[in-house]
Amino acid sequence: MRVLHIITGLGVGGAEQQLRLLLRHLPVHGDVVALTAPGPVAAGLAADGVRVTHLGMRGNRDPAALPRLVRLIRGGGYDLVHTHLYRACLYGRIAARLAGVRAVVATEHSLGDTLIEGRPLTFGVRALYLAGERLGSTTVAVSPTVAGRLRRWGVPAPRIEVVPNGIEADRFRFDPLRRLATRRELGLPDQAYVVGGIGRLVPGKRFDVLVRALARLPGDCRLLLVGGGPEEYALRRTAREAGVADRVLLTGERPALPDGSPGPDLPSLACAMDVLASPSPEEAFGLAAVEGLAAGLPVLYASCPAIEDLPPGAAPAARRVRGGAAEFADALTRVRAAGPPQRDPPEAARHYCVTRSAARLMDVYATALTSGSYPASALQGVSSA
Repeated sequence: MRVLHIITGLGVGGAEQQLRLLLRHLPVHGDVVALTAPGPVAAGLAADGVRVTHLGMRGNRDPAALPRLVRLIRGGGYDLVHTHLYRACLYGRIAARLAGVRAVVATEHSLGDTLIEGRPLTFGVRALYLAGERLGSTTVAVSPTVAGRLRRWGVPAPRIEVVPNGIEADRFRFDPLRRLATRRELGLPDQAYVVGGIGRLVPGKRFDVLVRALARLPGDCRLLLVGGGPEEYALRRTAREAGVADRVLLTGERPALPDGSPGPDLPSLACAMDVLASPSPEEAFGLAAVEGLAAGLPVLYASCPAIEDLPPGAAPAARRVRGGAAEFADALTRVRAAGPPQRDPPEAARHYCVTRSAARLMDVYATALTSGSYPASALQGVSSA
């Protein structure tokens, strides 16, 4: 089976890194097309032996990209097209149908209650999403919570399958020697209490809440933020204004998988933390929280379907926090007072094994290839490229 994955871009983000991880575990040949400019994950995919093509789209509205994508799909002889993220789902579904590929799967990585990939869920965004969705075979939700959101949007329930994100849990397993080495590499005191945050530095992640919470915590507490993004300058300014600039460390983008980048990788950075905090109010899955659980960390979160969709008690060290800096500071104080964690990963971390996710996705592929049907009117008004 030949599968073409189409994704909007290949910067360091949850969807992009999840794609790379899945390709390592899917027992099929897979190529990747990025609509926009390449990013760090593109280099990692290439190192894994995956063929990556960059379409070079200049913006959201670039009609010239569509015929190029159609030609690429036709030339590749693909059995199935799998799209990821909003723009790639729209262009990719149309192009796949025009190229004659009838098995089209799309993964919905980032649908929140009011936002999708950081953009407001307006009537126009929803209408365009639903129009494109009709061109696909199946829409994959990364959590039951996202599946519920899709149904409320108007996606028919039979067209939705849940395939959770996955992790390589063993790579995050706690190692005291790695913890010590990573702290020394970062210049963190051995005895400091390190609050960690993982994710893109964008407004929706609300990492400023953690910066302000740090100002309410004792002087031996540090904040370790792992990720890059447009909010870096604003976060540094907030840290200066709160008087904690010397206690906040921003590592920049750290891939979850080895790619030759200098500095510690994500599992090593998680090893250096004492607690993981995620103040984002809207998540489609909550991958950072699951990675924190795999590292044996207590996890404080504002929103995490990956935890909330599990039976009670599956993640005993995870706790939901409602509110802002004061509430997170209080929760962090209580976690610290409870003493050092055992650092054994809970059942929740093992539940989200990437091999299990890959097996579920293969079932979705098999069904899409067997059915290969879509509404006869779906391509009405779309001219052939």
